[in-house]
Amino acid sequence: MEHYVMNLNLKVWRQKNSASKGEFKMYRVENISSEMSFLEMFDVLNEQLIRDGEDPVTFDHDCREGICGACSMYINGKPHGPWQANTTCQLHMRAFKDGDTIVVEPWRANAFPVIKDLMVDRSAFDRIIQAGGYISVNTGNAVDGNALPIEKDKADASFAAAMCIGCGACVAACKNSSAMLFLSAKVSHLALLPQGNPERKSRVMNMVAQMDKEGFGACTNTGACEATCPKEISISNIARLNQEYLMAGLTAE
Repeated sequence: MEHYVMNLNLKVWRQKNSASKGEFKMYRVENISSEMSFLEMFDVLNEQLIRDGEDPVTFDHDCREGICGACSMYINGKPHGPWQANTTCQLHMRAFKDGDTIVVEPWRANAFPVIKDLMVDRSAFDRIIQAGGYISVNTGNAVDGNALPIEKDKADASFAAAMCIGCGACVAACKNSSAMLFLSAKVSHLALLPQGNPERKSRVMNMVAQMDKEGFGACTNTGACEATCPKEISISNIARLNQEYLMAGLTAE
């Protein structure tokens, strides 16, 4: 793969806090390697801003390995940028060309208030997970992986749902700012396994109630969430969530 360098114009959203009015500001970065990650390019920008005595751009990041889900930002109008099944930290600058103008902004959802610049508060997701509680399994010592017989199709579907990293791209992509794909992934990966069965009904009822409390919108099945999910979580999980919620409501004591 050919290596090259480029000069770029960055149109970046700057906002002091959630109570302040934000605005876009233009920056110029030069000699950016095509093999840099998008966040490494932002590191270069921030070093430049610090040298100039300006406030660096705040953005969230942690592992930079596509696992933690922290690097949440819109890039040219798409969550995590132009590549499919990809997080921002794993987006490389070869996705762009010399002279490009790149527009970068934070997630836009009432449930994700801006903390500063490109960083938003995604703790609403944490509270939804907390509402689900724990599974009442006395684990003791580690048991053999085959001790509990589970059908392979269910195990595979559970694993696929459990790949959700809680980045919030599904919420950002949805016209209603719905968290249904995130919630359905969290409900599905336990509903498909025997370990999740004891709290199955209370879990889905409590998590849906917390999602509504946080102010996320309703799902209208447009599929934008699945299209932009970096882990390709299927919207079939939303159908499973609806089924779980309906059954829990009908059989509630």
